Amino acid sequence: MPVAHDYHVHTNYSDGEVMPSMVAAAEEAGLRAVGFADHCNVAARDELLRAKREFGFNLDQTYPLRREAIESMREQADVRIFDAVELDYDPRDEEDIAALLDEADFDYAIGSVHRVDGVNVQSSRPFADMSERERRELVDDYYERLADLVASELFDIAAHPDLVERTPELRGYTTPDHHAMVADAFRNSRTVPEINAGRVRRNYGEFHPASDFRATLRERGVRFVAGSDSHEPAEVKRRKGELDDHFAGREAKPVRLFD
Repeated sequence: MPVAHDYHVHTNYSDGEVMPSMVAAAEEAGLRAVGFADHCNVAARDELLRAKREFGFNLDQTYPLRREAIESMREQADVRIFDAVELDYDPRDEEDIAALLDEADFDYAIGSVHRVDGVNVQSSRPFADMSERERRELVDDYYERLADLVASELFDIAAHPDLVERTPELRGYTTPDHHAMVADAFRNSRTVPEINAGRVRRNYGEFHPASDFRATLRERGVRFVAGSDSHEPAEVKRRKGELDDHFAGREAKPVRLFD
């Protein structure tokens, strides 16, 4: 069965293209529903506040304007549009995250771990001069934080649950124990992991989570939603095709949050 709902697409309200272009791409791809889950961070720490100003990831302030745009697009579109968010998770921010989610009442929320102790795990630069021990400890911290995200019950979806694997300097430090810890957290939580196609056709060349992690999750009965993590219109159809092939090859259906 082809993927019908893509829960992880970005717009110009964070680091994606303008909403009409992304809606048109979802229609062209044959999706029945597309979820706009723009990046958001509610931390009050100085370095993150500076990053929000510099990169414009201010959905905690701009979501009412985006909601108006979504409602307008819904009147014209042939695809269902979800009003969602991708929130950076840090245990220190749980109270503020809960407050925003209660106030904004998004259709659903995606949780992500992009940083550990202020370090962006997607960037090679911070790890160039780190020792193997330091890298291993950071990867340990990443998976502990991911397990905390799942256990928090704040989110409907957990994004790219082995994000550290896309960074060459951190690749290979993930262990079966990491997989088991996070898989146990998912088994006991309402939060669902995604099959994320954002790096399948890029240098990493693999879905998140990777195949061995997916196997551990499936052993525990954990299922997945589909997320293309698209930022440009051309990515939507291409990544939907990758997701279609993935689920069809396993005779599996992605979870749908909504009928």
